[in-house]
Amino acid sequence: MKVENNFLSINEAAEKLLRNGTSDKTKQGGREASFADILSAKELERAAMPDLRFSKHAMQRITDRNMDVDDAAIKRLREATERAESKGINDLLVMVDDMAFIMNTGSRTVVTAMNAEETKDNVFSNIDGAVIA
Repeated sequence: MKVENNFLSINEAAEKLLRNGTSDKTKQGGREASFADILSAKELERAAMPDLRFSKHAMQRITDRNMDVDDAAIKRLREATERAESKGINDLLVMVDDMAFIMNTGSRTVVTAMNAEETKDNVFSNIDGAVIA
C-alpha cells in the first residue's frame, strides 16, 4: 500500500479496513453482522457513556442475541447500579424485563448480557447481589 501526500486512495483505504476487520460486515457469533448491527451497537455504547459502559464482550452478546437495549433499559441499568453501589455490591446481576446483565459497579461496566433464553435454568456465580430493575 503506497501513500502519496500522506493520503491513501479510496481503494487502498477500503482494502486496509477490510484486512483489519473493520469493514461494514464483520463476523460475530458465526454470522455476518450488518452495518446496521454495528451502528446499533455503537449507538448503544454512546448512549450509555460516560457513567455506564458496555464491555466489548457485552456489546457482542447484545448484537448476537438481537437484544433491544433502549434508552429506558439503560436508565434502569444506571439506577440499579446506583442502588447496588449504595449497598456495597461490587459484582451485580441486573434483571431488566427479559434480559439479564452482569455488571461491575466499581467500573460501572456491563460485563455480559443474556436474553430470556439464556437465563432459563442458569446459575449465576461470582456476584455479590442482584437487582430487579
